[in-house]
Amino acid sequence: MEDCQLDEDILSQDLDLRIERLEDAFFEAKDQESILNLFDAYPDFAEKILFLDSYESPEVLAEEILLANQDTLMRELYDEVKIHYPDVTGLEKDLENAFKYIQYYFPEFKAPKVYTFVSGFSSDVYLDQDILVIGLDYFLPFEHRFQPPELPQYISKRYQREYIVPTVVTAISSVFNQTDLRESTLLAEMIYYGKAYHFTKSILPCTSDQYIIGYTQEEIAACFANEDFIWAHFVEEDLFFETNPFVIRKYTGEAPSTDEISPDAPGRIGRWLGWNIVDDYRFNNKFSLPELMMETNTDKIFRQSGYKPRPQ
Repeated sequence: MEDCQLDEDILSQDLDLRIERLEDAFFEAKDQESILNLFDAYPDFAEKILFLDSYESPEVLAEEILLANQDTLMRELYDEVKIHYPDVTGLEKDLENAFKYIQYYFPEFKAPKVYTFVSGFSSDVYLDQDILVIGLDYFLPFEHRFQPPELPQYISKRYQREYIVPTVVTAISSVFNQTDLRESTLLAEMIYYGKAYHFTKSILPCTSDQYIIGYTQEEIAACFANEDFIWAHFVEEDLFFETNPFVIRKYTGEAPSTDEISPDAPGRIGRWLGWNIVDDYRFNNKFSLPELMMETNTDKIFRQSGYKPRPQ
């Protein structure tokens, strides 16, 4: 990946992204009036992240925030975020480049306003068409003593700096992903995730696959080494048109492993296989990225992909 170069024509587009660090604004606010001014300055944030409308009055929420700011653990968490994210210029650049790539393929895309925040582990990434909010407390190093509570280790290891932009881009992919999930089959779900990862890789061509799917390099290598075996399992068990949600979840849901195939097979292996099928569909048929994302027929993608496990 070291020799990977982003396309200068795409990067020359007019898009200037600025991240506003709202954790600073809120933690440095010393009185109610300062916080009320922040509500006025960032109404989307106040409503969607702080749930302003659910409070009796803005003053009640402002007092709650002032109290939280005095909480020892919250202050420590904020201080740790400042140590590990003294500035966000690298993140800002990576997001700006990603948004330029999305805008290149999908001119209708409008970049949201981007904020960071420290929510005390109540919000990791919030995204809608207007705002993107990144909870930096979720993205402290894996070995850090502050970790998102109630998250198993196989999930929390994906909450690190390198995963932020791929996570955001994968979330944005859902806006363009026209997969017909009414079929309710394992195949439809595999193709949906396959398109999401393919989109993310197209937008972030220099980003390692491990940060897109959340497997280690060793797990990715093992999947490719056992691709024949994985494929044979899906074919022999007649899984593609399976509609039982409990069975589907075994192959695409969060889990430390896919025990049905092997205790060594990573979880979500149906998504990984779907990604390979979608890759082959696009490259063997020379579709553009927008054409791929607009195709709703998962059976067609599957049959026209020409997918076969790669010979080792």
